[in-house]
Amino acid sequence: MGTRGTRGTNYGKNILDKSAAKVYSCCMSDTKRTEPKTLQEAIVYFSNPDNCLDYVVARRWPNGVVCPTCGRTDARFLANQRKWQCKSVHHHRQFSVKIGTIFEDSPLGLDKWLMAMWMITNCKNGVSSYEIARDLKITQKSAWFMLHRIRKAMQTGSFVKLVGEVEVDETFIGGKARNMHVAQRKRRITGSGTKNKVAVMGILERGGQVRTVVVERRKKKTLQGEVKKHVEAGAALYSDELKSYDGLEGEYAHKVINHAVAYVDGAVHTNGLENFWSLLKRGLHGTYVSVEPFHLFRYLDEQAFRYNNRQELDDAGRFSLVVSQIVGKRVTYADLTGKDYDPQASLNFN
Repeated sequence: MGTRGTRGTNYGKNILDKSAAKVYSCCMSDTKRTEPKTLQEAIVYFSNPDNCLDYVVARRWPNGVVCPTCGRTDARFLANQRKWQCKSVHHHRQFSVKIGTIFEDSPLGLDKWLMAMWMITNCKNGVSSYEIARDLKITQKSAWFMLHRIRKAMQTGSFVKLVGEVEVDETFIGGKARNMHVAQRKRRITGSGTKNKVAVMGILERGGQVRTVVVERRKKKTLQGEVKKHVEAGAALYSDELKSYDGLEGEYAHKVINHAVAYVDGAVHTNGLENFWSLLKRGLHGTYVSVEPFHLFRYLDEQAFRYNNRQELDDAGRFSLVVSQIVGKRVTYADLTGKDYDPQASLNFN
């Protein structure tokens, strides 16, 4: 029975796989129909390593796998290693889907990465590293590192300026004295009001996107510089009575709302940004509890991403967008732990 067929076609049952002959093919016509739409579906779907690989490959290389070193598009797929091998002879000719992404050098599988990305992308108040550690059965240190790398992928810098009706406002991020132990309060609270807190500026296009930036001080040069950088000249600009905004009337239709008198005067208000600050602080105080100023801009990027994509995209859409933005955004542990950070330098976290 074992001799049926022509000579050379009877390979037997125990022949080793010849991975060099494999050609990777992502069957998106079938995959698209079964991609997860909810957390429950995502848990089941990404428990299959083939689904994880197909999902990431389809978004990293939508037009076919490309060698990250030389750019060739005919790399061979090594199925037994889940890697590709470029046909050109050069260093790093073998590569995985993790190379050049936020996943690079991570020993964790794509199944854990993708579930963490789903959670932080769609949890309105964020998700703590302790919760990720419990849910994925990894250490809290690994979960903390993982979440910061995902926040890097959530950054969506744009050179397109905001138009129409635009709100500008600032807030201060820092611990509340009433929540501190007496000894800690004496050590950390050395002044009153905004002292020992970090200033954050927000710019919101009504019906559009919000942009945030950590600022060293609320001086006119700093705040007006950010306005001119992000807002198109001629836009309707609404702010509070802070004197740092005086002088913008020449370039913008600038109107001021005096919060000592009223919070709304027709279309003149900053309630849109007040809503965003509320969401931001709910996550910082309720979920993350303690955030170092050195990392604050990363948490701003996280909240801004969810806010900017809350209406046009559903959970699956936001998740897909983040996965498509993983390339070229690697963050090392040295970067996150501030080994190159000068604590005596000015408060500039961007």
